[in-house]
Amino acid sequence: MNPFLLTIVIISLTTGTLITITSSHWILAWLGLEINTFAILPMMIHMHSPRKIEVTVKYFIIQTIATMLILFATIMNAWVTGEWEIKQTNLTLPLLLISLALMLKMGLAPLHAWFTEAVQSSDFLTGLILSTWQKFAPLTLLLQLTTKHSTITITIGLLSILIGGLGGLNQTQTRKILSYSSIAHLGWMILISQYIPLMAFTTFVIYTIMNFSMFFMLFLSQSTSIKILTTIWVKTPSFLFIMPLILLSLGGLPPLTGFLPKWMILSELLKQSLTPFATMAAMASLLSLYFYLRMAYMTAMTTSPNLVLTIVPWRITSLYPPVILAISSSLSLYILPLSPAIMIMTCL
Repeated sequence: MNPFLLTIVIISLTTGTLITITSSHWILAWLGLEINTFAILPMMIHMHSPRKIEVTVKYFIIQTIATMLILFATIMNAWVTGEWEIKQTNLTLPLLLISLALMLKMGLAPLHAWFTEAVQSSDFLTGLILSTWQKFAPLTLLLQLTTKHSTITITIGLLSILIGGLGGLNQTQTRKILSYSSIAHLGWMILISQYIPLMAFTTFVIYTIMNFSMFFMLFLSQSTSIKILTTIWVKTPSFLFIMPLILLSLGGLPPLTGFLPKWMILSELLKQSLTPFATMAAMASLLSLYFYLRMAYMTAMTTSPNLVLTIVPWRITSLYPPVILAISSSLSLYILPLSPAIMIMTCL
């Protein structure tokens, strides 16, 4: 992409998100969401192909429907109550419509079909933005809403964890797997959002750090499928150790960072006397753990099939990870010792 155009896109994405998360008025929040939607379109379509054009049009239509629902519901609420403030949205129907529209924008199950297609059809940078940054503004709005439909919220959260796990089981493309991983992690955030919003936000930050590390390593090694992961030891030997650990962290295994948000959320659900939902969430997360383990196994313990006489390219130019990847990888693996301080901060 042209550097000048890329600069404009990044500035627009940042501006749109900042407008949304700092506004207390629904019109300004809606404006920020629209800026975000239009800013990402050039990144999705910059390499012209019929598939990219089709997915970009689908993405635009889905986002337009969601923002129309938000605008319709906020006008309905303002018509009855005279309030445009986000935290003053108290009517049942507008609250439900806005919540569903925001979930559609984020790609939560069962409204997730467009999201996996969009990530798979995009490059790694665009897929990372769709999985993390584009969800920041809608999630912030959702955390500000005091919904009266906690049962619906919990159901959608559990469904997202389940579908995120089931959908990734039979995938071979790394971006498709990470898109289902994103749906499952969002399910955990939605599950706790009505009880401790700060804990949901902390989970999002930790997930973003881990996801950034994973997408960045896949981008550097150009590993678009699981099959290519078997050759990663030749191109980037350091990834042979780091990538499986980050995959296990995404799966939520102790003593890695990814265990912390799941531990906090399950503990809080038990405190709220929601033991059945906590049990279902923990069991459903095992499905996601399976495909993380499969990717880790392919990376660290498998070599691609070769003929006996094949010469291994030992002298291929190795890629050296940049400093930002070293920082994000460290945060993805070693935050768990800080868990007492993080739990105290999120539960205040």
